[in-house]
Amino acid sequence: MVSAVLFISLAVFLLLNVPVGIAIGLSSTAAVFAGDALSPGYIAQTLASSTDSFPIMAVPLFILAGDLMGAGGVSRRILAVANVFFGRMTGGLAIVTIAVCMFFAAVSGSGPATVAAVGGMVIPTMLRAGYSQSFTLALIATAGSIGVIIPPSIPMVLYGVSTSTSVSDLFLGGFGPGIIIGLALMGYAYFYSKKAGWSGNPEPFEWKVARHAIWEAKWALLNPLIILGGIYAGIFTPTEAAAVAAVYAFICGVFVYRELNFKTLWGPIGTSCSTIGTTMVILGCASAFTKILTIERIPNMITEALIGLTSNGSVILLIITVLLLIVGCVMDTTPAILVLSPILYPVAVSVGVDPVHFGLIMVVNLAIGFLTPPLGINLFVASRVGEAPLEVVLKGIMPFLIVMILCMLMIVYVPWITLFPFMLF
Repeated sequence: MVSAVLFISLAVFLLLNVPVGIAIGLSSTAAVFAGDALSPGYIAQTLASSTDSFPIMAVPLFILAGDLMGAGGVSRRILAVANVFFGRMTGGLAIVTIAVCMFFAAVSGSGPATVAAVGGMVIPTMLRAGYSQSFTLALIATAGSIGVIIPPSIPMVLYGVSTSTSVSDLFLGGFGPGIIIGLALMGYAYFYSKKAGWSGNPEPFEWKVARHAIWEAKWALLNPLIILGGIYAGIFTPTEAAAVAAVYAFICGVFVYRELNFKTLWGPIGTSCSTIGTTMVILGCASAFTKILTIERIPNMITEALIGLTSNGSVILLIITVLLLIVGCVMDTTPAILVLSPILYPVAVSVGVDPVHFGLIMVVNLAIGFLTPPLGINLFVASRVGEAPLEVVLKGIMPFLIVMILCMLMIVYVPWITLFPFMLF
């Protein structure tokens, strides 16, 4: 009875277009009143206790760091370095855009933030160079999804907290999938650009120019080395790394590059506060939702049902993959991770899937949700940044979706892509 109330009320609230976090909270409250295992005050207690967590502190700090880096000139200097080395290739600007998104992913942890920060710089340049609007906007929307795959990654932090998996191990496992996806997108961009006749920068390569670009971007380029190097050298935890990233982004934007001052600083801080507030509400409500699932033994029943259906691990992974792709179309990454990871994690572990590998399977699958309507947050951000109707982005997105899905299947069925760093170290 309680389970039926929980899921039916959640479906009704989502159909009524209630914000996801509020819908999860209301359905959890309805389930509490339908049963007698929890007191009515449990939801309020969970909203406070679930966010009062040291690992969870990494989420708002990485959000703030990403917004400060985007507004403080970090991404523009990374773009200049990438353009020096990749801009002369066929489809050079497209390849540069993907490279910058991969690098920005290593300092932001957010897909939409990557699209907004990088798209604002490269979209006008690509359009002036003759790239089609649909290709350009679809490219930046897709490349931005790498923001949650290459560490640091906010969804990885949430998955780690939900399943008691090491966040540091998840970060280490994200490099392989992120690089594979980035290279695949570069390959598609190269061949499409060659077919369309979009050549690169005709100016010859000069080491003097390259050295100047690298020197100008030295503080931006040091950022991921400090964050990730500090984590794996044991100097600080992922949460402390998020704090370091935020402080470093502030120093770079205000004192080094001087593109932020105490007047303009309120813009990125306001954007961060809005995102953080929404995320924390979702996180608190999802924690209550997860507790009710555990009490009702929903994860156990789903595990038993899937194993009863088939004992083939590959088939179970395919079922989970299809489910995640569907969920990604209608639910944002944060609530999807928080709600589904406690349900699907036991299923994956029961068929021998490594917890880190499964974490990356979830993150990559749900990252594709950034590109699929009706939610598709990266589509809307690219449309807004590019000042074009959503239909223009949708017109060019299908080939990129195919590339992403093919990469995702490789990541699902070739665990080595995710786990090879653990074999090396």
